[in-house]
Amino acid sequence: MAKKTHYNIFSNQQYIGHEAAAMDMHHNNHPQNSHTSTSHTSDSSEPCENGKWASKLLRECARAISDRDSAKIHHLLWMLNELASPYGDCEQKLASYFLQALFCKATCSGQRSYKTLTSVAEKSHSFDAARKLILKFQEVSPWTTFGHVASNGAILEALEGETKLIHIIDLSNTLCTQWPTLLEALATRNDIETPHLKLTVVALTGSIVGSVMKQVGQRMEKFARLMGVPFEFNAIYGVDHLGGLTKERLGVQEGESIVVNCVGTLRRVKEEKRGTVIGMLKSLNPRVVTVVEEEADFCSSKNDFVKSFEECLRFYTLYFEMLEESFPPISNEQLMLERECSKSILGVLACSGDELVGDHDGERRERGIQWSRRLKEEAFSPVGFSDDVVDDVKALLKRYHTGWSLVVPQGDDYLSGLYLTWKEEPVVWASAWKP
Repeated sequence: MAKKTHYNIFSNQQYIGHEAAAMDMHHNNHPQNSHTSTSHTSDSSEPCENGKWASKLLRECARAISDRDSAKIHHLLWMLNELASPYGDCEQKLASYFLQALFCKATCSGQRSYKTLTSVAEKSHSFDAARKLILKFQEVSPWTTFGHVASNGAILEALEGETKLIHIIDLSNTLCTQWPTLLEALATRNDIETPHLKLTVVALTGSIVGSVMKQVGQRMEKFARLMGVPFEFNAIYGVDHLGGLTKERLGVQEGESIVVNCVGTLRRVKEEKRGTVIGMLKSLNPRVVTVVEEEADFCSSKNDFVKSFEECLRFYTLYFEMLEESFPPISNEQLMLERECSKSILGVLACSGDELVGDHDGERRERGIQWSRRLKEEAFSPVGFSDDVVDDVKALLKRYHTGWSLVVPQGDDYLSGLYLTWKEEPVVWASAWKP
């Protein structure tokens, strides 16, 4: 590139929004009555190793549900209800949110509870509160900003030398939080002429409230004027099936350089429709497609409840422990982020794909290697991240507490993305692809 791009993720705070918190647990909990490393399971009087009493009780309960042992299910649900609290330590919080999913699984009430959580989340959107939440999360953790920086770097390099019309189709549910830094980078490039940027945001049904997107669009337009970048903002609402999108509906015009951005998008699509959606992306003939997904596999074992539960518990234990170490004690923002997990946990463990609306599959995540396989099957080729982009990501991680690192795959997997790791465990995967 003519000029290396440096990202300042904290300089554009007024343009950031986020989905509001969903719903609190229905039961009353008291953190002061919690048990720690001396807590006992229903089957053993031995202390739990390293104080991890929640995972042991939760696993027992999942196995009891799989075995349809109603007496044991009732006993373990009662124990968990006594010990769990969304306001306690990490163990109590995991017990609280997984208890909700296990209860719904045992009582076949997952679909009803999922709809309730979705409805509450949609009604509780507040742009200002959501903006403050995502800003605080970005301040203490690179969980989301890692994907933004990697994707923006890949997009800018794919568009190097472009001086006419750039059309970014954003299929993400991130409310445009990554675009101010890209606008700033476009404005400061060494090109003779700043290109016109057209941004089209696609909102799946129920994912983004129109009033919130209107505010986001207005702020983006204001910032683009400030940066001197010709800018057009469009939003498409109420999309049930991403695979049914067409060039006409997306407003794709002749002569545009197309970019497709998918941050946390593909996991929201039903597993059997993912190939169709990726094929639709290819039909747009994009210069680059960026894909960012969290590193977990909720698909391979979905027909085995215990294995599916184990993977779900593994992933969210990492996430909750990361939040616990990233935020100061008694943080409202941490509590809100944890609450947001309740719907995803419920969708994975207590709902079947057929019960969920439209493309939605309860956020059944797949690992980077699985997404790579899907993209290659639809004739996409990976685009390796340059040393400049890798350096930008490393510089980003230095802003945070220790524990975060970047892994660049080697050998045959060299081109297939970057991994953000938390305490040596991969948690987020970022990649770039071209047809």
